[in-house]
Amino acid sequence: MPTSRARVATDTPARYAKQLASHLGRKVPAEETPEGDLRLVFDKTTALLHSAADHLLIEVTGPDAEAVVAIQGVVGSHLERFGRRGELKVEWEGGVEE
Repeated sequence: MPTSRARVATDTPARYAKQLASHLGRKVPAEETPEGDLRLVFDKTTALLHSAADHLLIEVTGPDAEAVVAIQGVVGSHLERFGRRGELKVEWEGGVEE
């Protein structure tokens, strides 16, 4: 399945992951994985949010590249809006991998 990743530098990755899951969770299912990550389910496309020490890793997986790019836009724009004061920047790495 096509996948895309972004590594977002921040001192508070868990806070941003929780805020994003809480906000988008009003419209789509949001769940915690057994590993402690957060997963957002957009129809057949998912966004996995993994909090590391100094960054938030976002992995979007979907049925086709078009679906992945659409969810990149949703997740990325919301996260950048939440992190405006901290100048959070979401940059997707290397496009969509098949």
